[in-house]
Amino acid sequence: MKKVFPVIVLLVVAVVIFYSLQGGESKESYRERIQSEREKSAKFMKTSDESPFTPDSIPFLGLKYYDINQHYAIKARLEPVSEQKLMVLPTSSGEEEKYIRYGYAYFELNGKDNKLLVLQPFDSKEPQQLFIAFADKTSSEETYGGGRYLNIDMPARSGQKTLDIDFNLAYNPYCAYNPKFSCPLPPKENILDIPIRAGEKNYQ
Repeated sequence: MKKVFPVIVLLVVAVVIFYSLQGGESKESYRERIQSEREKSAKFMKTSDESPFTPDSIPFLGLKYYDINQHYAIKARLEPVSEQKLMVLPTSSGEEEKYIRYGYAYFELNGKDNKLLVLQPFDSKEPQQLFIAFADKTSSEETYGGGRYLNIDMPARSGQKTLDIDFNLAYNPYCAYNPKFSCPLPPKENILDIPIRAGEKNYQ
């Protein structure tokens, strides 16, 4: 028994180290979490009074996604902008929406170096949330032509140099389902020269 105990301890330590390197989440639990988020989105779209389908009785046919792929869950290098100036984004309806330039996220994906401008919504009810609007090589073909969105939690620590970005959580703006909605378009910095085959597909 004395010999077995140290082996068990070593195994426990190895498991702890492994999951800490993996961000504390197994592949199975990661897939379950993303799938749960997708199910919540579908339920909201189908039943909520705030859904873009509800006001005009547009039929909800379900949301379509790429297969969950943890390759598209990345840790980007975050460089805050020196001056967080106001930025105005045009929208699909010709209106404008205000954001604050928060920083740039740099990351390597699909063999290329990329960067995204990260924004903070102006006068938002959720000041601790950041926003990314982006387009990529799948836009207008496999995904919505007006780009897709990501909501990201603001870094917990001041001066944090990394930002977790998960393209499996990329979603369509409301105007992808109902043209009566006004949706901000991605800034030119966020038109990626690679395909992002993760997250929500075009709505048919």
